[in-house]
Amino acid sequence: MSEAQPPSKHPSDAKGRPAGPKRLFMRQPNMLRMLYALCPILIAGVYFFGWRVLAVLAVCNAAGLATELVTSRNRGVSVSIACFVTCWLFALSLPPTAPYWLAAVGSVVAILFGKEVFGGFGRNFANPAIVGRTFVYVAFPNEMTAAFEPVFRGFPGGFAHWSMDTMGRLPDYLAGQAGSVSDVITQATPMLARSRYGYQTPLTDLLTGSIGGSFRGEFGPRILAAGSIGEVSAILCILAGVYLLVTRTANWRLMVSPPAGAVAANVLFRNVLGQGDVPPLAFTLLSGALMYGAVFMVTEPVSAPKKRPAMLIYGALIGFVMVLLRWKGQFVGAVGFAILLGNVVGPVIDMAAEAMGKRKAAAVGGAEGKGE
Repeated sequence: MSEAQPPSKHPSDAKGRPAGPKRLFMRQPNMLRMLYALCPILIAGVYFFGWRVLAVLAVCNAAGLATELVTSRNRGVSVSIACFVTCWLFALSLPPTAPYWLAAVGSVVAILFGKEVFGGFGRNFANPAIVGRTFVYVAFPNEMTAAFEPVFRGFPGGFAHWSMDTMGRLPDYLAGQAGSVSDVITQATPMLARSRYGYQTPLTDLLTGSIGGSFRGEFGPRILAAGSIGEVSAILCILAGVYLLVTRTANWRLMVSPPAGAVAANVLFRNVLGQGDVPPLAFTLLSGALMYGAVFMVTEPVSAPKKRPAMLIYGALIGFVMVLLRWKGQFVGAVGFAILLGNVVGPVIDMAAEAMGKRKAAAVGGAEGKGE
């Protein structure tokens, strides 16, 4: 996304209170394009997991909007369209059967503690959606890790169902395989299945999002669950990234550098150091939320560095840490933690890049002076 400047405050009234904004929502075309890019992923989420996805999104939007309405009114500014972008990104990062109360709590934390306590839009130090997602992941691990389920397949897929856990039976392609509906939502996602059971999800399934099936675990046959709502289809995330780049809504340096960092880490750990428990490169790039994070989260301009070399280093660092944490960390997803770490060190990288630029300019100027 292009750089965004914080909104200016409106004049105060006779009693020194904010006079109130002239309009309810700011004009933010870039934020609208972000929502446009997320629409196909939302539709795919409904197809894969059922209409409950829209209910989760509605809860997130309502909680986030209510929070920003209160805080923005106190400051006398309009509500930012970025509020909805944050809520959409957070909602689509949740498991499809995440409790509604968790969706509401995470959205409030994302808006209030990820942005508003720092002064509102344009002043956040970290990606607000990542703040909310990381909070609920750490605070409510049972609800976050036991809310995954396989996807619907075929037509009409999830468009004919509220969610899989309310069907009372498994979908046709899973019928006769191990497990029941009550068991399905506690099964392993692709990265967990691979790390714990050595099960390799077909790359075509990771690319399209059609993740499901059975494999053999420690205690017999198991059913594979998919990931979070918006992350399961790598190809849709990639196409959304192309749209954001073509419309100049996102900076290509921030978008391309995380996969590049992940490639470097994967080659180093798996091929150079010979660590066989690091998954193959294609699996690393297509599984989990790497593509979703690279396209929508890392490109958030306020929390990212502003200098061009710093953007590349920042994104590559995030991608590198993602692979490292997947390999050695307790949380196999790792994307949220890697991006949050990048947000924290981003200003340092920016200052270092600026200092190097000044030294280089001074050296060039000195050389030209001697040439004269």
